[in-house]
Amino acid sequence: MLRKPALLFCLAAIAIFPVLASPPRIGVFIPGVREGSPTYDDLAKGAERFVSEIPGASLKVFEAGFDQAEWQEKLTSFVATGSFDIVITSNPSLPDLIDKISPLFPRQNFICLDGMKAGNPRLYTVLYNQTEQGYLTGYLAGLISTSALHGANPAKKAGMIIGQHYPVMDQLIVAGFEQGIKAVDPGFLLDLRVLGNWFDATKAAELAKSMFSGGVDVILPICGSASQGVIKAAQEEGKYLLFIDSEEYGRAPASILGCTALRQEKLAYGKLKEAFEGRLKYGSADVVGVKEGCIEFLDKSPSYLKGVPEAARAKMDALITRLKSGALSFPIPKL
Repeated sequence: MLRKPALLFCLAAIAIFPVLASPPRIGVFIPGVREGSPTYDDLAKGAERFVSEIPGASLKVFEAGFDQAEWQEKLTSFVATGSFDIVITSNPSLPDLIDKISPLFPRQNFICLDGMKAGNPRLYTVLYNQTEQGYLTGYLAGLISTSALHGANPAKKAGMIIGQHYPVMDQLIVAGFEQGIKAVDPGFLLDLRVLGNWFDATKAAELAKSMFSGGVDVILPICGSASQGVIKAAQEEGKYLLFIDSEEYGRAPASILGCTALRQEKLAYGKLKEAFEGRLKYGSADVVGVKEGCIEFLDKSPSYLKGVPEAARAKMDALITRLKSGALSFPIPKL
């Protein structure tokens, strides 16, 4: 017979680390494609790492493509197989789709990264504070534009080329970027262009050239594979680019001077681990950012260290320190 202290310890251990009837079965629903989409690739990598550490665990990755009109039907079919203990996905649009279909599958658990919705007892969401991400990137854009770098000019203009409008883009990323450039100088203007898709590199190059001729000397492209056209235009014009979400320095080392990455692989792995150990609070919605290590400015690349003046790098270091300590924070607006 177990003595009382030992029994209590065992019960506590079961509460924290529940024993599953079988190894976890994980489904990864990608609302797009994995190749060429670093955020979705990292989502899958995080799930793969989690599954690799648990004997007998299984994983299926499904790519739903870019037609958003098909996502709900494809997600329903994916879940209807009954093959998964947890379905993990990532996109600001997915929490609403999950909310619609979850009554059909009352025992299915969902995790959605890069989205926000509280109250569904089978859904956990966690949103990146992309106002922080936009602010960091915009602040660097302002520092580059006002520097003595070759290609920078006296016009206080920085640019963004986005694939399309949606709440997180407009209310977090664009808003944060504009706050960042104006923190360098309130006189900065943001030249925002909308591509209308995520693949037309020729049109993206034309937009970038138009912006450069109008006085912009640094652009943040958020337009999927079309960003290759923006890179080409920057190389031809001797101008500068910044990227978010992933490490992109290698695509154009002399032109790309900063990257502010989302640590999607880390977040996916960590949240699946929390779910497996019974620590994930379904029904809740969290926000993570620089302080939690889920948004990171990549400051070790030679492109950044050699391309950005030391004085500007010192200001970036000071900004990152303030964000990590919580001395500077950005509340998330209602989306």
